[in-house]
Amino acid sequence: MPQCKTRYFGELDYNGDAIVDFRAGLPGFEHERRFILIDRPDLHPLVFMQSLATSGLCFLTLPVFTVVPDYRLEMAESDRSALDLPAEPVIGRDVACLIIASIREEGSVTVNLLAPVVVALKTRRAVQAIHPESGYPHDYEIAAEPAPAVRLRAGA
Repeated sequence: MPQCKTRYFGELDYNGDAIVDFRAGLPGFEHERRFILIDRPDLHPLVFMQSLATSGLCFLTLPVFTVVPDYRLEMAESDRSALDLPAEPVIGRDVACLIIASIREEGSVTVNLLAPVVVALKTRRAVQAIHPESGYPHDYEIAAEPAPAVRLRAGA
């Protein structure tokens, strides 16, 4: 079984089903194309998106419906085509939809609803689907109070 060296989780075993492939990379991280999704029951609903190439690069994500239960996924035709998706992909059936979270310096937590990470469930190919006309913000605040310290360490 292949292993991935990570900064926060130590050495992780993973299988091919865990790999998510961003053929064009991520905006700002175009050279980062392959990630594994780490879903730990003790940290639910967080999903960590760990780079296979860079041990220190791990995005904190959440399934979109945990934050916005009636979220409407809007994708550009080029993104749908890149993932070989139908005109109106259904979250949970056709795609997984994750939103990247950010913890600000003062401790508040925001998520990027404007540009969700969309993973085609059949192929495991992914894009960050930026759709400016969606009406969703890139900095939707989900916790105004400082977030409790979460210590991630190998084996934690």
